[in-house]
Amino acid sequence: MCLRSLLPALALLLFSACCWADVETADDLVEDLSVSELLERANSNLIRSEGEPILVEGDIAIGSEDERNADPCTSQGCLWGKYTDGMVYVPYYIASHFSDREKAIIVRGLESFSSFSCIRFRPSRSSDRDWLSIESQNGCYSFVGRRGGKQVVSLARQGCLYHGTVQHELLHALGFNHEQTRSDRDNHIRVLLQNVQSGMEHNFRKIATLNQGTPYDYNSVMQYHKYAFSKNNQPTMLPIPDPNVSFGNAKEMSRIDIQRLTKLYKC
Repeated sequence: MCLRSLLPALALLLFSACCWADVETADDLVEDLSVSELLERANSNLIRSEGEPILVEGDIAIGSEDERNADPCTSQGCLWGKYTDGMVYVPYYIASHFSDREKAIIVRGLESFSSFSCIRFRPSRSSDRDWLSIESQNGCYSFVGRRGGKQVVSLARQGCLYHGTVQHELLHALGFNHEQTRSDRDNHIRVLLQNVQSGMEHNFRKIATLNQGTPYDYNSVMQYHKYAFSKNNQPTMLPIPDPNVSFGNAKEMSRIDIQRLTKLYKC
């Protein structure tokens, strides 16, 4: 075979290798981001369509504006029920539009809870009245706590399929809010509203959370990073009393995240 006939194949091979290298490099860079950075990146500039839930605090879905100031649902019966064997079984369905690789990431996040708590995510059955429907919708989001019936957890195929983001959204579904909205937030975080994007101030509202005697956790997978919703690349949150304390860098659930989960569900 002459060299001229080999040139197109060689060019295609070199082009493919180059492209795969670019993809791997991009994936490596994204993997270095914290969960809060991944969520903000995935949900930035999304345009909500009619029929989609309203999002507050970046990734918490609500049914209407009236729910913004509601008391924490965990004090009103939105926990998932415990069975006689002491386990909390949460039915789920994973939409067919995910690839096998994407499903594996989701399942790994689901199964991680069984290694440190009494939470057991299991495939849904036709007899289940309440279940999580894990779908690739418009960004990453979840409702807080058990809502009843089909409950969408959105993990968009572009930007949301990472172990930590799966854990983050599942914690919302189990009844947890963001760390920076804790009732005692002002003792640990100073919010700099002058640096927050116009119209995004509500993302920093406090909630009458049930803190269960656990300390504020700068390393929580539910804590957003210091530049979240910034309009000028200046911090929107600073730790107090020491502004140099690192926070919002978690890539998976922390020890205290696990502790408060097991306390809430009495595992």
